Amino acid sequence: MVKAVLEDVGSAPISDAEKALFAFVDRLNLQSAQVRQEDIDALKAVGWTDEAIYDAISVCALFNFYNRWIDGTGVQGMPAEMYHRNAQRLAQGGYVDSPLTPPKK
Repeated sequence: MVKAVLEDVGSAPISDAEKALFAFVDRLNLQSAQVRQEDIDALKAVGWTDEAIYDAISVCALFNFYNRWIDGTGVQGMPAEMYHRNAQRLAQGGYVDSPLTPPKK
């Protein structure tokens, strides 16, 4: 499904609401100064809540920040195997404290 979305979100096997959200995020990435109330209203019309829209905007903004920070500082990505191992860990335990995290006081 991810491959289909990355190749062509319009024909991907996802809901119309998800397609609308991806279109909004694309607009936010490429034309953030042109985002208007009508764009938000269109998302609400297909079922997205204010909270979900806020979360989508926040995630989009944070990834833009992180990508520019990485590009500007020269931080290198991890090897593919590390991404795979982290994905397995997250799939099994989510975002919880690992055994290496000191106990909270």
